[in-house]
Amino acid sequence: MQKLRVPINSFQFGEVSGSLLMRTDSPVYSASAQSLQNMIVMSEGSVKKRDGLKHIYNYTDITFDPNHPAQSHLFAFRFSDDEQYIISIEASKIRCFHLELDGDVTLVDTVTVDTNGAALPFDQDYLNQYTTAQYGDVMFICHPLFMPRMLIRTSLTSFDVTPFSFDERLDGSLVFQPYTDFQSNGVTLNPSATTGTGVTLTVSENYWVAGHVGTIIRYNESEIEITSITSPTVAVGNIVDTLRIRLSVLNPLRTSDGSSTVEVTHLQHGYSGGEIVVIEDASAVGGINTGALNGTRTVAGIIDENTWYFTAGGSASSAEDGGGYVRLQTHAPTADWSEQSFSAVRGYPAAVAFHENRLCFAGTLAQPDAIWMSQIGSFFNFDVGDAEDSDSIALVAATGTVNEVRYMISNRDLQIFGASGELYIPTYLNQAITPTNAQIRLQTPYGCEFTQPVSVDGATLFVQNGGTVVREYLYTDGEDAYTATAVSTIASHLIVSPRCMTVAHGGFGTAESYALMSNGNGDVAAFNSNRAERRASWTRFTTAGSFCSICAIHGRIFTNVWGQDGSMHLCEFDGQIGLDRYVTGVANGSGEVTVSSAFKNGDTVSIVSEDGLSYFGSQAVSGGVVTIAGGSGNTYHVGIPFTAEVVTNPIDATMRGGPETGDIRGIGSAVLDLVNTSSVKVNGYSKSITAPISGKHEFRVLGYNRDPQVTVQQGEPLPMQVNGLIAELII
Repeated sequence: MQKLRVPINSFQFGEVSGSLLMRTDSPVYSASAQSLQNMIVMSEGSVKKRDGLKHIYNYTDITFDPNHPAQSHLFAFRFSDDEQYIISIEASKIRCFHLELDGDVTLVDTVTVDTNGAALPFDQDYLNQYTTAQYGDVMFICHPLFMPRMLIRTSLTSFDVTPFSFDERLDGSLVFQPYTDFQSNGVTLNPSATTGTGVTLTVSENYWVAGHVGTIIRYNESEIEITSITSPTVAVGNIVDTLRIRLSVLNPLRTSDGSSTVEVTHLQHGYSGGEIVVIEDASAVGGINTGALNGTRTVAGIIDENTWYFTAGGSASSAEDGGGYVRLQTHAPTADWSEQSFSAVRGYPAAVAFHENRLCFAGTLAQPDAIWMSQIGSFFNFDVGDAEDSDSIALVAATGTVNEVRYMISNRDLQIFGASGELYIPTYLNQAITPTNAQIRLQTPYGCEFTQPVSVDGATLFVQNGGTVVREYLYTDGEDAYTATAVSTIASHLIVSPRCMTVAHGGFGTAESYALMSNGNGDVAAFNSNRAERRASWTRFTTAGSFCSICAIHGRIFTNVWGQDGSMHLCEFDGQIGLDRYVTGVANGSGEVTVSSAFKNGDTVSIVSEDGLSYFGSQAVSGGVVTIAGGSGNTYHVGIPFTAEVVTNPIDATMRGGPETGDIRGIGSAVLDLVNTSSVKVNGYSKSITAPISGKHEFRVLGYNRDPQVTVQQGEPLPMQVNGLIAELII
């Protein structure tokens, strides 16, 4: 029999999958654990018990529905360092919670209708798919089933919701919104007049559907609002202004010496001859003055699909191309027409972001791989204009596969996460993105699940489509491209149908950044990365009940928690209090602490002192209070305890004859390096602790099997930190 002292100096790689348990040769094996439940990994490699959950708010009007477990989606709203909010988007409702300067969180407003008096369009079936972007006092909320909504902070404690609307020209004749040619190639639109209301709009192929009522059709550059649908080929509309066409070719008029015939270069004109047009803004050309060119003319003949001719009011003295920029008043059939990109028929943007002082939308039902970027500094103007540098940008990710855009992240570049791949719009050195240099580049082929990507440690984390792998999207100079390396491979069992993901910088009172992800099984997976030290770790949080949505503002982390009775509560990870959903109160003269805001009569709760170091046992809530004998005038925390656990990988060693893996062996003792620990149990053996202990402490344990492990547990609601341990292995 031999005794070896096997050190576990660090848990820097966190909890690892059971599939790694034969990799005793890997450095990950000796610096990880089989289970790290309700523990967080610190930068030094030690682990400490996670913060407790401070109760903030009870959603009394929400009860658990197994078919819709995510009935609230939390988002952070940051106006300034001292004016921050948590936004809860629910079915037909928004609740706004203000983070007070003293640390309290208060419900300040509940919005159920928009500024037009209409019910909010939010549906519990799609809550986890909503995307947001904030600028100043306004948060934009997007989904393909409704026009983007703007949550507008109107004062410190009040909010309004209003539908997004595009800027218009001062005379109201143009809406600066994006348009798209949805019709098949060669399909023509034939209005019955150039002005007026009740104008018949005939298309050469079935096109109109009932949902087109209220949408805007653009005849070249003029707008027509659809008022009714007569048939799939005939609609009725109101012309906002006179139907005009500005010819896209400069100097489109060609004269012939001695002839009054003038050829017109008009791309894809769609004319057949005999149409009446009104020529405007033509300048003199070939000796024919403007009066002989402008005015009402007849299309005398067709040369080809891009050229027709008319008879001028005078003859030319020379052959010449000219005319400048020419416009036509006409209602002739044309293939140059388009429809507004966002509508009930075509769907609305799925993703939203701000990037380089532009508001960016992406991914409608009809154009899932399209991206629209507003004019610079004009977030409600999506007019592409003449492709000047500040004009709006419209792009399509034509990569061979339709990439349904789900999220956009403004980072080093505009990162785009689709259902079937990851893309980006590059940012150029000392040069802004413009209509002439903007391009979309496909990078990796994994696809993104409906879980908001987050930026942490220089990379963007996203959940791969399918919900079983987390990857980090990172630009590498060596590849001169983005890569998407899996970071959950060694802890794949912790990724279970993710719902929400957030990042807390300086979370849990540390200097670390933690990405937190709520899972479909009710757990939270916590990820910590330090690229400089090549260290990454995963741990797992559980609670009595289950976690739902989660979000963070700087180092403050908020989550919705389902109670075991089906009630939902908004809570914050706050302080080294070993209780969940805890409320804090001062005992009255009878030693009673009121807990009715978080708990019902009959609920069993535990009680700890104000500093969290003394435990006063458990009792059932009665009359909305708990009673502490002799507690009058003291402050207590009352909540539900959670178990913290560290289970090492099987303790192994390599002897002269080879590794002991799989042989029966035992652990005689374990020396734990503890910090401020008030209660601990090692392999079922506990040590009597009357005051918090720190330093190295030995625990005598005994047991033999083929996979001997050290299990450190704490069920009491008290602090615990484990820096490492040394196990005495008996072979």
